[in-house]
Amino acid sequence: MNPSTSVITVRGLHFGYNKNQKILKQLNLEVPPSSIYGFLGANGAGKSTTIRTILGLLKPQLGQVQIFGEEVRFNRLSALKNVGALIEAPSLYRHLSGYDNLRITCQYLGLPKSRIGEVLEMVNLQHAATKRAKQYSTGMKQRLGLAVALLSDPEILILDEPVNGLDPTGIIEIRNIIKGLHQRGKTIFLSSHILSEIEKIATRVGIIKEGTMVFQGTVNELQQLKSSSLNVKVLVNDSQKVENVLNGSHKYQILDKNQIELTLEDQEQLPIIIRNMVNKGIDLYEVIPQRNDLEKLFINLTSNEPS
Repeated sequence: MNPSTSVITVRGLHFGYNKNQKILKQLNLEVPPSSIYGFLGANGAGKSTTIRTILGLLKPQLGQVQIFGEEVRFNRLSALKNVGALIEAPSLYRHLSGYDNLRITCQYLGLPKSRIGEVLEMVNLQHAATKRAKQYSTGMKQRLGLAVALLSDPEILILDEPVNGLDPTGIIEIRNIIKGLHQRGKTIFLSSHILSEIEKIATRVGIIKEGTMVFQGTVNELQQLKSSSLNVKVLVNDSQKVENVLNGSHKYQILDKNQIELTLEDQEQLPIIIRNMVNKGIDLYEVIPQRNDLEKLFINLTSNEPS
């Protein structure tokens, strides 16, 4: 993708708190305009660090972060003027009402108070505008934090694990709000470790593992990657012998002394492996195809099993 068509461009990003701790390694990502970009990875993969680097809260050792073509590290305020963000739990004045929390933010940012009613309606909190924030449920607090991020009417919204800790009702509410904001033309960068949730709303997906991007593309392209791979369970007389045959050339998981599960990038690899097993004197009893859904693919892409 041409960087000029992206609203967020990250190139060759490296970050670590010290020389021996590399959290981000040669990270590249492109966020198209008016998209919902689902940024996926296991906990600790580097999602939050990436977001903090994009927002200029962390300074990378190497690489570039551009928003609308403007380098964040050179002019952070200008680059982020059209960005709203919600990272971790929202910072709220618990003793004040939802409306007053938004009013204080408007005063601080020099925004008209007319925006308060608009954003409360966007996040479906108009009915609770006069209620104190400490009386809000976790989901309501998250939506109020989202309303704060929307006050300046940003073109880009960056959300770090916005449904983390929410019950099913709260998750659905946040999901519907994100869909509504997308319909208004906003670009949304959304991090999560829950593939099933991202799959429901994202138009583009990036998957990070140990600080490096392992997949970036549309949900359809991820589906195609899923269909090209193969998971099989193999029943043998000695699974340890199979491990020796594989010698780290494929992803696998030993289930017990007679069962091993293989993850193959191409189904054409299977007959080669079977022939190698037979040649090594391994008794092969059964080869059982396994259910290969996106959740399984995500686990395979992000796991630390031998590959």
